[in-house]
Amino acid sequence: MTAAKRILIVEDEPAIADTLIYVLNSSGYQTEHVGLLQTALSRLQTASFSLAILDVGLPDGNGFDLCRQLRRFSDIPVIFLTAHGDEIDRIVGLEIGADDYVTKPFSPREVAARVGVILRRLGTDANKPTSTPNTQFDLDSQAGRIRYCEQLLDLTRYEFLLLKLLIEHPERIFSREQLLERIWQDPGDVFDRTVDTHIKTLRAKLRLAAADQDPIRTHRGLGYSLQSR
Repeated sequence: MTAAKRILIVEDEPAIADTLIYVLNSSGYQTEHVGLLQTALSRLQTASFSLAILDVGLPDGNGFDLCRQLRRFSDIPVIFLTAHGDEIDRIVGLEIGADDYVTKPFSPREVAARVGVILRRLGTDANKPTSTPNTQFDLDSQAGRIRYCEQLLDLTRYEFLLLKLLIEHPERIFSREQLLERIWQDPGDVFDRTVDTHIKTLRAKLRLAAADQDPIRTHRGLGYSLQSR
């Protein structure tokens, strides 16, 4: 029998949390509830979860900040809960790595249904790559080398880190902000155009190895991904 997937609920309103816990447990999930950002961050760093439900407004911070920190070490799916229905909030949430967005008041069963859709789409543990790796790439993380179509690529440090991230998460779309936060040590001093420049040089080096292929996809208004083969 497959073990129940674990859901972390980060919500400071007990009534909302209790309702979500009841519905999710009834749907076959295991749940854990915390009400503070720092507690949630600690649990996400030390325990394994299949998905996190984050309230945007928390007593010691907000869910957007928590998601930004989470995306530095984990790719688990995130659903935001918020009392705000503004489009800009939804855009911010999705750009920093959320998978879905629910505005209060909401139906707890709708949230459970959205959880199910996301986890079925992933089809596996969210902490692992969910798509078939591109077998044209041979990644040696310890040696800091990447081969493409059996040719060793001559990459700068940031080109290596950028391509490594894309290889490890095939088909996942990373926004420029996500790439900046994950790869550059001080993303506040780097411009979005830096990502575009590194993608351009990466593509040029990949074309030297295989002129007829372009494995890096550009998703207009969203970011970049690496296609799986």
